[in-house]
Amino acid sequence: MSHPKAQLRRDGFTFKSFFIAHDRCAMKVGTDGILLGAWAPVSRAKRVLDIGTGSGLVALMLAQRTPESVSIDAVELDEQAASQAQDNAQASPWAGRFTVHHADILAWSAGQTVRYDLIVSNPPFFTQGVKCATPEREQARYTTTLDHGALLECAAALITEEGFFCVILPIEISDAFVQKALGMGWHLRLRTDVAEYENRLPHRALLAFSPADGECFTDRLAIRGADQRYSESYTALTQAFYLFM
Repeated sequence: MSHPKAQLRRDGFTFKSFFIAHDRCAMKVGTDGILLGAWAPVSRAKRVLDIGTGSGLVALMLAQRTPESVSIDAVELDEQAASQAQDNAQASPWAGRFTVHHADILAWSAGQTVRYDLIVSNPPFFTQGVKCATPEREQARYTTTLDHGALLECAAALITEEGFFCVILPIEISDAFVQKALGMGWHLRLRTDVAEYENRLPHRALLAFSPADGECFTDRLAIRGADQRYSESYTALTQAFYLFM
């Protein structure tokens, strides 16, 4: 008879310091989440919030990158995903720092008095398109349940004056998101455009906004080099997580 843990591990992703089961989540572990979790600036964070945590991937990456004193809240609308994020958190080395909330972020945020130094979200980004296989996947991929204006307003209500709000988005909608954010009083402070290969155009944008004005630092990251292997810069960013780096 096979051990239940072995069965579980075929339905998830093993990192160096933790395991993410994602068999009950609409959106699986992917490069977007790993990029966001490895990239978001954590140096001054004392409280962290992950909006739409899914399996808990990004929140757990941030737990690994921050001191024991940092507390992490993770909010997820889908009941199955929230339950799985809770299980993943409890099985991790950081269970005591991690609280999963099964809630609609718009309703949840209205009752909060705590402010966060770092808020992250790998948000829904399609406004329309081919119907998804399940309602849960549709909810995770489309902005019908959380449009970008509402997400920006929600983050603005929860962030500290010097805090950062970080997202990853397809490059083709990143400029519209930036303009919407600037129009609401946010300031773009960090931007990394991500390409799959060095010789390709970027397909994702990592964006960090703050209520505080300041210089905006921009750069570019290629995930793979011309030889198809992970680039030095992507390896440097993610090697604390991948087993094979």
